[in-house]
Amino acid sequence: MSSTPQDPTDTTLVDAQAEADARIERRRNLKPERSRGSGVWWRHALAILALVYALFPILFIVSSAFNNSGTLDTSSLIPSNPGVQNFVDLFNDPARPFWTWFRNSMIICFLATAFTVLLGACAAFAFSRLRWKGRRTGLLLILLVQMFPALLAFVALYITFANVGEIIPQLGLNTLAGLMLVYLGGAMGANIWLLKGYFDTVPTSLDEAAKLDGASHARIFFTVILRLVTPILATVGILAFVGLWGEFLLASIFLTDVDNQTLAVGLYATREADKNALFGQFVAGALLASIPVVLVYLALQKQLVGGLTSGSVK
Repeated sequence: MSSTPQDPTDTTLVDAQAEADARIERRRNLKPERSRGSGVWWRHALAILALVYALFPILFIVSSAFNNSGTLDTSSLIPSNPGVQNFVDLFNDPARPFWTWFRNSMIICFLATAFTVLLGACAAFAFSRLRWKGRRTGLLLILLVQMFPALLAFVALYITFANVGEIIPQLGLNTLAGLMLVYLGGAMGANIWLLKGYFDTVPTSLDEAAKLDGASHARIFFTVILRLVTPILATVGILAFVGLWGEFLLASIFLTDVDNQTLAVGLYATREADKNALFGQFVAGALLASIPVVLVYLALQKQLVGGLTSGSVK
């Protein structure tokens, strides 16, 4: 019987592959165990440095809030005279009604956030599901308007609401309702794009099935779509609430009466009145002002992550 001769090229390739595998294995065995983690230590160091940098202001504010000395000169990372005197002074200062400011901020933020989410969802539904002339132009126009700085509109808004207040005092300057209208007018652009991207991920077959059952566009929107886009609604709500809670420029222009001011404006006025003597009240109020934002984030953090990630794939 005659045997088939082996191809020398195949033998060479097999030997070369075996030699390469053996070389890689030798390198792995020669590499010390401690060197495997030597390239990671600097990442942990940077993470710890960033954490310390982020927590230092928070620790300083907490320490100053519970320091009975109540002045900027005596503030330190560890309170020298711990207590709650700053909170007592903050709550009992007749010239600075903290709880009135807190109530005004809560009213503005909750109502404006609810209407922002509702108006944004309605507009996003129209741009995502309905087909009408000027739809693409409207989206591009909204995007274009957002490129202009909001400061350009402050003078025009002030003059407009000053004139509106002469006719309808409840919607003019120095009113919570007028400030909420201003907030609602400027909260549509980015929210519409964010909501539309998420609405586009919902299958249109659900709309068609509902139409076959005789549902109108309004019923489809309120009973079908809104139940499926809860994460993005929560995301927009969180972003709107946090933005309105800390908003200062418009609130300081529109609200001049002490009893109508928001928390941000009132605390800033407290700080400017006497930066040293009233520092304890200021940091105590700032610490209490952070509680609603933290609670909102903790309650809706899962929806926030889901809304931002799911809407970005379309």
